[in-house]
Amino acid sequence: MTPAARLSAAIDVLTDVDTNRRPVQDALKAWGLAHRFAGSGDRVAIGNLVFDTLRRRASLAWRMGSDAPRAVVLAAFHVIWGHSLDDIDRRFAMEAHAPSPLTEAERRALSADTLADAPDWVRADVPEWLAPSLVRAFGPAMVAEGAALAGRAPVDLRVNTLRADRDKVLAALADLDAVAGGLSPVSVRVPVGEGPAKPPHVQSELAFSRGWFEVQNEGSQVAALLAGVRPGQQVLDLCAGAGGKTLALAAVMDNRGQLYAYDSDKRRFGDILERINRSGAHNIQVRQPGRGDVLADLEGRMDVVFVDAPCTGTGTWRRRPDAKWRVGQNALALRMRQQDEVLEAAVRFVRSGGRLIYVTCSVLPEENEDRVAAFLSAHPDFRLIDPAGAWVSGLGAAMPPAVAVEVGSFGRAVRMTPATADTDGFFVALIERSEPRRRPGKGA
Repeated sequence: MTPAARLSAAIDVLTDVDTNRRPVQDALKAWGLAHRFAGSGDRVAIGNLVFDTLRRRASLAWRMGSDAPRAVVLAAFHVIWGHSLDDIDRRFAMEAHAPSPLTEAERRALSADTLADAPDWVRADVPEWLAPSLVRAFGPAMVAEGAALAGRAPVDLRVNTLRADRDKVLAALADLDAVAGGLSPVSVRVPVGEGPAKPPHVQSELAFSRGWFEVQNEGSQVAALLAGVRPGQQVLDLCAGAGGKTLALAAVMDNRGQLYAYDSDKRRFGDILERINRSGAHNIQVRQPGRGDVLADLEGRMDVVFVDAPCTGTGTWRRRPDAKWRVGQNALALRMRQQDEVLEAAVRFVRSGGRLIYVTCSVLPEENEDRVAAFLSAHPDFRLIDPAGAWVSGLGAAMPPAVAVEVGSFGRAVRMTPATADTDGFFVALIERSEPRRRPGKGA
């Protein structure tokens, strides 16, 4: 397919997303099934253009004066992918299956090169209704933070220390230009290309089949390292899902102690058993919901309860840009209720002196600082631990000041973003349950 034909296909896919209100991956799959002649390179290029358009849809639509799929895809092809107007004219005139020629109005819009008059939510490429929350989170840096969330994300890998070390993985992936991550001591980063370039398919590497690494954003790795788990402990991952953080915790525990992986929806486990087997972790016990209380025997016994809470996923907008424009106020309210519920559910498992780790892949204060503050207000036997010490212990370096965030009068937590930490957006709060006070003995 020619670049112009790929552009036409991207317009068709985005039209399907808008018309049928379905996830972009479903629309891309449907297009591929209906156009089996398209090669893998064509499908990748079309997907890249659609995703790049969605990442910056607000600013592209402002530039064009229209949110229509043709308008915003044309703008992405010019502004993000760097095709000049002359190049677009030539391709549209000479290449097969090209869109109709540019109109004079489109030409004027594409030639205008400024967003100076656009409101902040447009320049940040975020939903207008969420702008007040993001301003509350980031203040005057909101536009820069939003713009960073609208870029492409690299491919991050977590070295599985049960089977390999970072040098070994870097050597195995040298052909992919892999480099060491900037924060996590077990992180490896593989760059992604621009425009129509194929992203690296790291799961095809022998090192992956051998269990040397897992695909995991560096922010997620940091969250697991901050939990402070140690070999020999009893740990519960209460919202394990497919097990990414479960496996990261297991590696830190070095197969000593016991790690329980649970999720209230067993469908979210996915291929967790296959991943556990590949990793070489032998201390993970997967428990799925069923009749009765399947976690009753863990009550009051856990050294660490890890809560990767359900959230809006605002920190993952680089990878799921269509979700950015689908999230609504009702969804946020639902997630907040679920977060309160899972925090409350976690309480009974934390032993005295144990820790509760609260994590989201969101940047919204409503899901992060507010939830932790509400929890601590309702549970005076829990306190917020300053993360600076855990950062040094888990990551071997001082905590960057830019990732610290205040939780009311309770203390500090961690908030990572693409702008401050070069990771996805993550929030991590370390909460400790106080030891019971000992009664003084006779004669004391």
